[in-house]
Amino acid sequence: MIGHETAPVTTGTTGRDEVFQVEEHGIDPIPDTERHGSAKDVFWLWFGSNLTFTYVINGALAVAFGLSFWQAIAVVVLGGLSFLAIGAAGLSGVRTGTATLVISRAAFGVRGNWPAGLLNWIVSIGYTVVNTVVGTLALEAFFADLGWHGGHLSRALALAVTLTLTFAVALWGHATVQFAERWMAYVLAVGFAALLVLVLPGADTSAPSAAPGAAGWSIAFVVMLAGPFSYVPMPADYTRYLPRTTSLKAVTLSGALGGFLSSVALGVAGVAAATQADMTDAVAGTESLLPGWFQPLFLALVLGGSVTNSIITLYSSSLNLQVLGIPWSRARAIVISAAVTAAGSLGALFLTDFTTSLLSFLSLLIIVFAPWAGVFLADMVLRRCAYDSAALHTREGGAYWYRSGWHPAGMTALLAGLLFSALTCDSELWTGPLVAPLGGADLTLLGAVVSALVYALLAGRTVAPARDA
Repeated sequence: MIGHETAPVTTGTTGRDEVFQVEEHGIDPIPDTERHGSAKDVFWLWFGSNLTFTYVINGALAVAFGLSFWQAIAVVVLGGLSFLAIGAAGLSGVRTGTATLVISRAAFGVRGNWPAGLLNWIVSIGYTVVNTVVGTLALEAFFADLGWHGGHLSRALALAVTLTLTFAVALWGHATVQFAERWMAYVLAVGFAALLVLVLPGADTSAPSAAPGAAGWSIAFVVMLAGPFSYVPMPADYTRYLPRTTSLKAVTLSGALGGFLSSVALGVAGVAAATQADMTDAVAGTESLLPGWFQPLFLALVLGGSVTNSIITLYSSSLNLQVLGIPWSRARAIVISAAVTAAGSLGALFLTDFTTSLLSFLSLLIIVFAPWAGVFLADMVLRRCAYDSAALHTREGGAYWYRSGWHPAGMTALLAGLLFSALTCDSELWTGPLVAPLGGADLTLLGAVVSALVYALLAGRTVAPARDA
């Protein structure tokens, strides 16, 4: 077939998808003979990867925006329910055996997928940096508890350790990622459950003196949903090895339940902590509420949670680079992502105020992911998750070539969603011109609805399930 794409892989009998063996496959379709696992693997992946302290910070931010304890809890729960979309997005991996950002070529076109793919790679690396910095600060605090106050040296060592733990697992690949997420989840779940038991009883459930207003509610939702929405370009990366006979309902519910349980539990802990302590430095603020014997364990939980989350974002970024045309194997491409993550982490730790940077990053994140997710999910629904797998890997020609490689409907819908999100975004780095007329409300999230509706209107009559899927 003309222009057919082949990702560089190594032949052989070992390392196909085995724990502690470098994965051979990249974005090339996984053969049926090499598929394995079950829907419960998806549960452990999303449960383990979301046992991250970032959700504690997000819960604390909801209180900082003026929400009461119960109002913030409601936002946390609604944010957790968004994992239903993440679980559903994994269906495409079962059907096609390839990565999410390959499948999105159906929505945007082979060439049109490239700009969105680049944006997604940038933002996924940004999220990896966020978690790396959180883990580094926790390990630095652990060093201080041991009596070593090494300044920049101790922080640099903490960063090196955090990056090494993340890179090693992601480099080995899919099987090792699944293995690490499951076993780290066992430990982290027990630890974070203890954290919740220690922090929750002291929570102040009284209402604040002033109502949060539209601005407080909207920015709280944006921050809470930034995490789940950032995963939309990833689910198929971790379901592409599942047998085609895997129950699609089970895949959706398993992924949704995993992400919901961990994100909500940690978000509630963050809300409870914010009603009792100054959470400007969230790690230090939470630590101040804990008994002395638990504080070293708490710092280990923060480090472990940041690593579990960074592993999946770093792994997916290597597949993303192959989608963008990097002519390297997945294992070699991940070195690029790791290097950029290291550089970004150095800047966040040594050059900027981390709390301000985190808030700015999370509030802008949704501008990219919401519209992209709206188009991708709308396309998946219209096609009933049935794709022409061969055409997804064809560089020129084929069902998804459209007009010179660009899908006008997909690109128009994406731009419409991006424009709406930019006009209604309220962040430290950018405030849209419609925010003030809306009373300070941030409606960035509705960019997903706008892009989905525009795509359905433009492509509803032409986009259909592939006949041979």
